[in-house]
Amino acid sequence: MPVALLPDRAIVTVTGEEAENFLQGVVTCNVATLPEGEARLGALLTPQGKIQFDFLVSRIEGGFRLDTLAERAADLAKRLSLYRLRAKVAIAADPTVAVAAAWDGAQTTAETARARDGRLGELGERFYASEGAFSADATEADYHAHRIGLGVPEGGRDFAFADAFPHEALMDQLGGVDFRKGCYVGQEVVSRMQHRGTARTRIVPVLYTDGPAPEPGTEVTAGQKSLGATGSAAGNRGLATLRLDRLADALAVGEPLRAGGSALGVERPAFATFAFPEAATAAG
Repeated sequence: MPVALLPDRAIVTVTGEEAENFLQGVVTCNVATLPEGEARLGALLTPQGKIQFDFLVSRIEGGFRLDTLAERAADLAKRLSLYRLRAKVAIAADPTVAVAAAWDGAQTTAETARARDGRLGELGERFYASEGAFSADATEADYHAHRIGLGVPEGGRDFAFADAFPHEALMDQLGGVDFRKGCYVGQEVVSRMQHRGTARTRIVPVLYTDGPAPEPGTEVTAGQKSLGATGSAAGNRGLATLRLDRLADALAVGEPLRAGGSALGVERPAFATFAFPEAATAAG
């Protein structure tokens, strides 16, 4: 029943009487319907619809906490502040809060706030408390191995910021985009991709079958054709951003897939509802 500290995560708070309306108008997820005790995936996009920041958002007294990459927390606070205009909100990075992940029913005796990870039930919960409050029995690497095994991508590890659309990062599959709530930054592009079904590139689980996982960003090929690039990995399992149409073509003719010096098979995420090449799982 693991609890893992996540020192690579930090908190940005958005508080004030207009915090909900403010966030609802700029981020991809629906914060108006966000229940107490849930950490919901969301993102702040560029006007062109690409992910600038991703985070898990949950309610706190007087507003919301955004659980995001520690190295980008100050930049997220700054970027949100640019959209504040006259809204009655306060936006700040909070370095005093530590973040932990707990899964398989793990518990802690520490005084913590806790929120169910809304992306996928198997991811468990997030714990939030003051520095030094947690007693962890797992590592950050253990958490990422668990996440990768479930096929759940994270920004900065599996895709580059300002380079991927929400559909490519599976945000439409993991509750990170609300297609009915109305306008937010980049909404028109995301809505068009949804209604036209034009998302041909997806992050998917891969299994390295005859060698170690290559470095993130290694090109995935089938013969002379590029399919995409690798993301994070744990052991012989990893994630990769692939063009599914090119993957289908390669599988149809039995073309093996390689990344660096390793062969790989591709698996369908268990939660996926998008069209997926039928032969892909067999290839793994």
